[in-house]
Amino acid sequence: MSHLNWDDVRHAMAVGEAGSLAGAARTLGVNHTTVLRRLDALEAQLGARLFDRQRSGYQPTEAGQALLEQGRYMALRADEIERHVLGRDRALAGPLRLTTAFVVMDHLLPQPLADFSRVYPGIEVEVVENAFLVDLASRHNDPDQGLTHREADVALRLSNHVADHLVGRQLGMTHCRVYALRGAPDLPQAVKPLADLVRNAPWVAFERDADLRTYDPWLRQLLAKSEVRVRVDIFNAKASMLRTGIGVGVLPTFMEAKNPELVAVSDPIPELSMPLWMVTHPDLRHTTRVRAFMQFAGDALAKRLVV
Repeated sequence: MSHLNWDDVRHAMAVGEAGSLAGAARTLGVNHTTVLRRLDALEAQLGARLFDRQRSGYQPTEAGQALLEQGRYMALRADEIERHVLGRDRALAGPLRLTTAFVVMDHLLPQPLADFSRVYPGIEVEVVENAFLVDLASRHNDPDQGLTHREADVALRLSNHVADHLVGRQLGMTHCRVYALRGAPDLPQAVKPLADLVRNAPWVAFERDADLRTYDPWLRQLLAKSEVRVRVDIFNAKASMLRTGIGVGVLPTFMEAKNPELVAVSDPIPELSMPLWMVTHPDLRHTTRVRAFMQFAGDALAKRLVV
């Protein structure tokens, strides 16, 4: 029997995951006839039916289940090989994907990122803003290009904990305080005890069931009996509402520079202090462009976090 075509196996795996030709086609960014052709070719080569075509969708046969299990192992090995190869890349050129949260991108990263790009013009940094620490070793399909790529090369995260298998460094600590519109006659204008603010001031808070940030449960409990006038989902939206004078609210202190209209009315809140980490997968840490970015941007961000 001739060697299996990995692309054929990949198409069969997509059918198994999606349960249909159409779903597999969407995942792979191809049309369903291509998926069917690949599947037919693979079944012909193996001399076995891989899926039962049922009304509810494509269900793997015993042979199909065995193929899917081996295919997943092959995919993991392909990722491992790619990471090892990339980890030995010595070029200060090419793409570098960074994942971080919106608030970090908006308030901490712009200048360090611009300075890095001027020093290393051959490295194209792509920033993906999200609130989760993605699996830096994972791959996913791009439906627009029909390609696979890692989620990220480097992650920049506000978190008390990072996955044990990642490598990197803590860049410094971030802190939060309560802020109000400067000069608002019905809002506090000087630092007050947090208990007084919770009891007496109107608040701008996060949504009631927020859990994306590690300190959301603490804030929710803190404001359980407070007067909450508006709830929002991200820090930038909270800052916008605070600038209207509708109430007070918690913000990271690194947002002060872009919000001079606001004044701090509490001391830094110890429970909300959070380290900023820059991490990567151990197989990628020796890639020249990853190492250059983590050193250059990491040093710049560490300086910005010095109190």
